[in-house]
Amino acid sequence: MHTLRALLASLLLIVGFGLVAPTPASAAPYCGITWGSLAKTSTAYTSAPVVNARAGRHACFDRLVVDVRGKGAGYTIRYVSAVVGTSGLATPLRGGADIQVTVNAPAHDSRYNATYSPAVRSEAVNVAGFTTFRQVAYVDSFEGRTTFGLGVRARLPFRVFTLDGPGTSSRLVIDVAHRW
Repeated sequence: MHTLRALLASLLLIVGFGLVAPTPASAAPYCGITWGSLAKTSTAYTSAPVVNARAGRHACFDRLVVDVRGKGAGYTIRYVSAVVGTSGLATPLRGGADIQVTVNAPAHDSRYNATYSPAVRSEAVNVAGFTTFRQVAYVDSFEGRTTFGLGVRARLPFRVFTLDGPGTSSRLVIDVAHRW
């Protein structure tokens, strides 16, 4: 009888641990996000200018969109210790991590008239109240490349892609997850 009780107690203990032990489902990625935090690059170039930058909040990520008046803009998006423009000076950003967004397109037309010029360069896009974004700054545009600084809460996974349209325009999209 004593052996039967010990066996039953052991069985209940094993079953009990199984009920509270983590399962593979609890290890699923946040919102299904499987992005990483390494640099993303496309080497395409265009003379079509950057005309706008805007941001949006989503359930699982914050989104930055850069509008280009044409197709084919490439990019380099990466975490950096400091966002540096062509002047060589660092652009200070709020947040725990900085993302340098370089669009392979100018922010001026063929006559060098500005096509994108925010009223306040250090606050190019209002991201107050966003979960991940802390600041979007327009850094500069030089030799066919336009640079933005994106201050984020922490080094989090991100993805980058381009979309065609509307019309002959295109959009560069950067999504940064709210958490890992």
